[in-house]
Amino acid sequence: MMMIIAEFFVVILKVLWAFVTAGARWVVRPKEKSVAGQVCVITGAGSGLGRLFAKEFAQRRAVLVLWDINSQSNEETAEMVRQIYHETETPVAKDGPVGGVEEVPAFQPQVYTYVCDVGKRESVYSTAEKVRREVGEVDILINNAGVVSGHHLLECPDELIERTMVVNCHAHFWTTKAFLPKMLELNHGHIVTVASSLGLFSTAGVEDYCASKFGAIGFHESLSHEIKASEKDGINMTLVCPYLVNTGMFKGCRIRKEIEPFLPPLSPEFCVKQAMRAILTDQPMVCTPRIIYMVNFMKSILPFEAIVCMYRFLGADKCMYPFLAQRKEAMNNNEAKNGI
Repeated sequence: MMMIIAEFFVVILKVLWAFVTAGARWVVRPKEKSVAGQVCVITGAGSGLGRLFAKEFAQRRAVLVLWDINSQSNEETAEMVRQIYHETETPVAKDGPVGGVEEVPAFQPQVYTYVCDVGKRESVYSTAEKVRREVGEVDILINNAGVVSGHHLLECPDELIERTMVVNCHAHFWTTKAFLPKMLELNHGHIVTVASSLGLFSTAGVEDYCASKFGAIGFHESLSHEIKASEKDGINMTLVCPYLVNTGMFKGCRIRKEIEPFLPPLSPEFCVKQAMRAILTDQPMVCTPRIIYMVNFMKSILPFEAIVCMYRFLGADKCMYPFLAQRKEAMNNNEAKNGI
C-alpha cells in the first residue's frame, strides 16, 4: 500500500513538471531540429497545405517524396522544390590537394513524385514499396491529404461519405502501416497528422468531414500511446489542428460578421509555419490559433445546451451553410452545362 501511495506522489510530481515544461515552451522557444537529408513523405502535396509543407521542408534540405492523385499539380510542386534547392545550395570548403582550400558541392537533396490515390489501400502499399526501393527508408511522414464532400448528410451520396472517411482517416492507417515498422526498428522517425479543429469540436452540415477528422485524431492519439508504451523514444508524433484555413476547401464558410474580424480564416502560410515550428521542436500537438485550445477545453466541461448558445452567438452553428449552398449551386451549374 505504501508503495502505491509513494508512486502516486511521484506521478503528481511528474504531472506538475509536465505543466512546467509545457508552459516554458510558450516562453522560451525550443531549438529546432535539423531535417537535412532526411526522407519526408507528404501526401496531398500537389496543392494547398501539402505544397507549402513541401516548400518548408525543401528550405531545410530534406529529401522530398511527394504523393498526390493529380500528377500535373504534383510536378508543379516538385519544380518549386527544385528551385528552392537551387537557391539554398551552398558549397562546402574542403582542403585541396596542395594544401589549399577548394569548394565542393554540398549534399544535394532530391525530390521524387508519385501518383498515389491514398483512398485506395493497394495504391498506398504499392507506392510505399516503390519509395523504399527507389528512395530509401522514410524518416518523416506527413499525413496531409484530405477531401470534403460539401453536402448536407441527407443529400450526400453514400459514395462521397465513404470517400471522405477513407481519404481523411483510413489512409492514415495504411500509410502508417507502410512506414512505421522500419521507424520502430531504427527507433527513429516522425509522424504528423494534419487534422482540423473540426476533429476536436463539430458544426452542422459537415458530418462526414467531422467524423473523418475525429477518427484521424483518435487514431493519432492511440498510436501515440502505443509508441510510448513500446518505449520508442526516438519516434515523435505531432497532431496539427488548425481553424478554418483559407485554401478554398471551405469557400463561403462564414461566422457572424461582427465576430469574423477577431477570428478570420487562417492564411495557409501562417498555418504551415506554426505547424513546422511544432514539428521541428517535437511538439505533440499544435492548435492554430491558440484560442482553439480554450474552445476544446470548454466543450469538454460545458453542458451541451451551453455550447449551442455559444455557437449561435458566434454564428458557428450554421457557418457551413453558405459553403454548402455554393457547392450545390456549382454542381447544378455543371449539370446544366453538361446537359444533364
